[in-house]
Amino acid sequence: MISCRHLTKRYGSRIAVQDLSFDVQPGVVTAFLGPNGAGKSTTLRLMLELDHGEGVTTFDGTRFSQMSDPVHTVGAVLETRAWHPGRTARNHLRMLAIGGGVAEQRVDEVLTTVGLADVADRRPGGFSLGMAQRLSLAAALLGDPGTIILDEPENGLDPQGIHWLRTLLRGLANEGRTVLVSSHQLAGVEALAQEVVVLGRGRVLAQGSLQQFVAEAGAERLEDAYLQVTEEAVEYVGGAEHV
Repeated sequence: MISCRHLTKRYGSRIAVQDLSFDVQPGVVTAFLGPNGAGKSTTLRLMLELDHGEGVTTFDGTRFSQMSDPVHTVGAVLETRAWHPGRTARNHLRMLAIGGGVAEQRVDEVLTTVGLADVADRRPGGFSLGMAQRLSLAAALLGDPGTIILDEPENGLDPQGIHWLRTLLRGLANEGRTVLVSSHQLAGVEALAQEVVVLGRGRVLAQGSLQQFVAEAGAERLEDAYLQVTEEAVEYVGGAEHV
C-alpha cells in the first residue's frame, strides 16, 4: 500500500500542493485524476522523493529513499523520453537491468510484454510518442515491482494501444500489485480504474471508490463538476502545466 501524509510543496510564496493525505490500495487500479496544473506531477515527484517538500510517503511502510531494493519494489514513469539517444531500446533496458541487479533475460521479456520486441534494436530517438510510452513502461516493469506509478501513460497511444494498456494495468492489479495512474481526462477513467483520488488546486477533493464518486456527483453533473474544477485550477496556477 502507498500511504501519503501531509505532502506540501511551495514555489516561493505560492503553494502548489497543500497538505495532501491519501492511501493507494493494492489489487486495484487507482486513478490520480485532476486537470493540468492541479499538482499531480508535483505530488508524484514528492512521493518518490525526487523533489523537496513537506510530508512523508511510504510504500508498505518504507520510504522510497530507505528501500534496499527499489527497482524490485517500485516501478515509475514520470518522464517519457528518459534515455540516451545513441542506445537501442534493448541496450537502454540492459543498462537499467545491470544497474538494478535485474537478470538480463528480463529485458526481452518486458520488450515482448509492451509490444516492442520487433523494434528492440532500433534507437528510440525516432520512436513515436506511443512507442516511447511503451519503452518507458518496459523500464518500469523491468524489476517486476509490486507497485507501479505512471504519469499520464495514455498520452500518444492510439485507441488500440489505450485498450492494450488498460488491459495490462488491470491485469497487474489483479495480481495484487498497487497501480497508481495519473490522468487529466475524466473520459476513459471509468474504463480503467476502480479507485480514484481527485486533485484540484493542489488539494485532495475526493478519494475512494470511483463508482461511489460518480454516484455522489451524479452522472449527469459529473462532467460539469470536473470542468468547474479545471477552470478553478487553471486560474489558481495561472496555467503552469509543469506543476
